Amino acid sequence: MTLTELAVTVAVLAVLGLAARRFGLSAIPAYLLAGLLLGPNEPKELALISPSEVTEFVAELGIVFLLFFLGLEFSFGRLTKSGRHFVLGGSVDLLANAGLGLLIGVAVFGMSFAALVLAACIYVSSSAIAVKGLIDFRRLGDDETDLVLAILIFEDLVIAFALGFVAVGGGEPSHTLILVAKVLGFVTAGLAASRWLTGPLDRLLDRLPLEFFLLAVFGFLVGTAAVAEELGLSAAIGALMAGIVLSETSVREQIEERFFSFRDIFAALFFFVFGLSIDIGAFGTVGWLVAGAVVLTLVGKLGAGLIAGRLGGFPSRQSFNVGVALIAHGEFTIILAQLASTNTAIDAGDRTDLVAFAGLYVLVTATVGIVLMKESKRLGRVFFPLRKLTQEA
Repeated sequence: MTLTELAVTVAVLAVLGLAARRFGLSAIPAYLLAGLLLGPNEPKELALISPSEVTEFVAELGIVFLLFFLGLEFSFGRLTKSGRHFVLGGSVDLLANAGLGLLIGVAVFGMSFAALVLAACIYVSSSAIAVKGLIDFRRLGDDETDLVLAILIFEDLVIAFALGFVAVGGGEPSHTLILVAKVLGFVTAGLAASRWLTGPLDRLLDRLPLEFFLLAVFGFLVGTAAVAEELGLSAAIGALMAGIVLSETSVREQIEERFFSFRDIFAALFFFVFGLSIDIGAFGTVGWLVAGAVVLTLVGKLGAGLIAGRLGGFPSRQSFNVGVALIAHGEFTIILAQLASTNTAIDAGDRTDLVAFAGLYVLVTATVGIVLMKESKRLGRVFFPLRKLTQEA
């Protein structure tokens, strides 16, 4: 990627991102579309950029910053506050959507590791899109928003374990057991550090001038990601745990403020780079899979939202809002597919199908999800009239 190509890329991302924002949609599908248009696949007339070591490095930085910021949003205080919603809502969502995802995964790939990857891709919602929608549509103050956030935190924890497996799992049973031990050990160490190292980290980061503060945080982030890679895990899980460790410090907000722009820039480039690998010519192969997965996602997320909401004491309308907020898929689905694409334990053809599926699936669910979220309260009044709410009460 030359400087000229980078300038064109950023310009296209800005135009498509602003267009998406103008229509009240997430920018993630727009960034994927930019990669699809400028990538080496169809349409060939617009092909400008091909995947290379540079684009792969940019994409890796994008993953690192995305997962780091997600970790910063996690804290034991937040987990404790979500309490019952976390356990009940998260469990219902996991059983319903991972189960449906595994069903279609086995139907497509048979009893294989690729089926598990597909199940994870379908299970996990987009925290970024869901939270942005809650903010844009002024839902943060709604009672059911606590349940939405609790389910998202539960998904984050599940995916923290999944990231390590998707990158290098699927091999011999002995190798898988070793990998399980590594993931459990690494996550446990990160959670313990977030509890017991808060004081020392606070004192250290508080004393540093701004320049060295930024270097220290960035070094800690990259270093933790590197340690994860050295252990045979993914840099993504290292970045997530780095964020979790720093989430309990008093400088968390300062870290978010200082690194927010880096996250947005590299995240946009990450989705763009992934878009380079999307081949719309593969739609004939995975189109039916995308269509089936979207239908199952609507059934699974809306059903899980309604059940979790009712168990959490919310009326049907608010429970419906919970399910709608979870429909959009985005960053995690793309990250899982990207990690799977480098896992040689997965058949090469299955890897290609997973990448093609993930891009098209995110394009559809992110768009449909945000549109439904915008209209969910009106739809709730249609599906659950006041008479039924009165009877339920």
